[in-house]
Amino acid sequence: MSEEGYNKLVAELKHLEAVERPKIIQAIAEARDKGDLSENAEYDAAKEAQGMLESKINKLKSVIADAKIIDESKLKTDSVQILNKVELKNVKNGAKMTYTIVSESEANLKEGKISVNTPIAQGLLGKKVGDVAEIKVPQGMIHLEVVSISF
Repeated sequence: MSEEGYNKLVAELKHLEAVERPKIIQAIAEARDKGDLSENAEYDAAKEAQGMLESKINKLKSVIADAKIIDESKLKTDSVQILNKVELKNVKNGAKMTYTIVSESEANLKEGKISVNTPIAQGLLGKKVGDVAEIKVPQGMIHLEVVSISF
């Protein structure tokens, strides 16, 4: 993953542990003070929120522990690889699109970042400018020509 993506995950983890966890602990304490826990919906909701938060924290810790930061200075643009920005042209209809291939945790289609694990990214890896990738997607086969590769 990119160093930027790694830093975002670390910042999110710190926020969850330092801000969100104490809020939930406080909500549980307040709900507990209201009496009978067997019929206390606020307590149940706070405990459920705590479980979801802890699950998210554990998942983030796992992703961060397994992360490998890619040295962007060693990336090349002679063929498509992770962290490359790839401009594509649909051979059939001429539509152009640009995607940056990123790690699973950094993927965000609104920002044009697709996971390296998607069928499109998998079909593009190793292709050079001018190559046409034949990619199987849910709608069938698409043919995408690599127009340019950059960072």
